[in-house]
Formats: sequence, C-alpha cells, structure tokens
Amino acid sequence: MQPIEYKQTPNYQPLIEVTDDTRAAFYRKAYAHVALATLLFIIVETILLRIEPLVEFMVSLTQGWSWLLVLGAFMFATNYAEKLAHTTHDKTKQYLALLLFVVAEAVIFIPLLTIAITYTQGEPSSIINQAAIMTLALFTGLSAVVLITKKDFSFLRSFLAIGFVIAVGAIIAGMIFGFNLGLVFSAGMIVLAAGTILYQTSQLVHNYSTDQYVGASLGLFASLMLLFWYILSIFMSND
Repeated sequence: MQPIEYKQTPNYQPLIEVTDDTRAAFYRKAYAHVALATLLFIIVETILLRIEPLVEFMVSLTQGWSWLLVLGAFMFATNYAEKLAHTTHDKTKQYLALLLFVVAEAVIFIPLLTIAITYTQGEPSSIINQAAIMTLALFTGLSAVVLITKKDFSFLRSFLAIGFVIAVGAIIAGMIFGFNLGLVFSAGMIVLAAGTILYQTSQLVHNYSTDQYVGASLGLFASLMLLFWYILSIFMSND
C-alpha cells in the first residue's frame, strides 16, 4: 500500500483551516467509516470462509508463483480503489472504492485465516482475537499520538515507499529461492504498518479537506489490515 496524496479543489476547505468542531466532526466520520469497513470485512470474510471450494482454491494458490499472481491482482485492485477514493469528490465512487478495498482484503485474508483455524483445531477465537486486540490497541495508540500532538509525519512518505518496495522484493526473492521470510520480516512489516498509520493519521490532520472522510477511512483501514496481517502471522508462528 503506497502513500497517496489527495488533490484538493477550491470547493472544499482544507481540514487544517476549519474550526475545531468541524474538524472533530470530520474525525468522527472518518473513524466511523473505518469501524464500518472493519465490520463489513468481518461479515464478508465469514461468508467467504464458508464457501469451501473458494477456500480450497485460495489455499491452493499460496504455493509457488500462483501466490505472486494473487498478490499482483490484490495490489492492482487496492491501488485502483485508493486512487479512486482520493481523486474524486463523487461520494458514490468513493464508497464503491471502499467496498472494493474491503472485498479485496477479505479475499486475500482467506488463506491466512484458514491456516489460523487449522492451527487452532477449528477454534481460532483465541489466537485471532488476541491478534485483533493487539492490532486495535496499536492502531488506537498510534492514531492518538498524532491526533493529540498534531505532529506532521509527512516526512515518512519516502521511507514508507522505499520500505514497501523492499518488502515486495523480499517476498519475490522468497518465492524464487524458496526461503521463509520468518519473524524478522513480519516484525519489519509491523514497523512499516505502524509508520503507515502515523502517516495516514497525519494526512488526516494536516492535508485532507472537509469532503474526504471516506478516502481517509480507506487509507486508515488499509493500514489497520496490514498491521493485523503481520501481528496474526507472528501470533501463529509462536502458537
């Protein structure tokens, strides 16, 4: 997930210039949409995990080069959704972009959650709930740091872009040479996800305009899911 800048238009006020009440209302809308996107993800994921042919098909794609194609399709879909949500003022298109992103996340999570369920002998609640609680705690804490201090983390943009390029390169190398990226890689991705949360929340404070709450929620939700993926991966490796 690459950091994306939103193109403002004169018809909307930059959030940094509005009153505290207007800004607070924007924050409430943005985080309410994050919550709704998360709830929708849970609903869609629950439905998809009950479709056994789909689950078997997605798990089968995790072997070899097939997973690289899946990741490519996922990156294309999510990048398209992010760009659409951040470059249009049409609310319908913004909501369609958010829906597309949620569905793409639900599909890509099928193999990981299936493995989690298998590892816990059909009772995944403990490990998945623990990972979810840890994810929510880190997400809330990092967001609070930015919202309270109003520190500008825009400088992280270049570091995050480089980090994601390195991460993709490491994933491809792992597939080519057949080695497991392991805990160090997962820990590095958690750091990268944390940086993305700081960046996205900073954008929320400093660079968004008053109509952008759907696009803002998409960026935050993307960071949340990236964090959840690698925290769950670490929890599974220690199980």
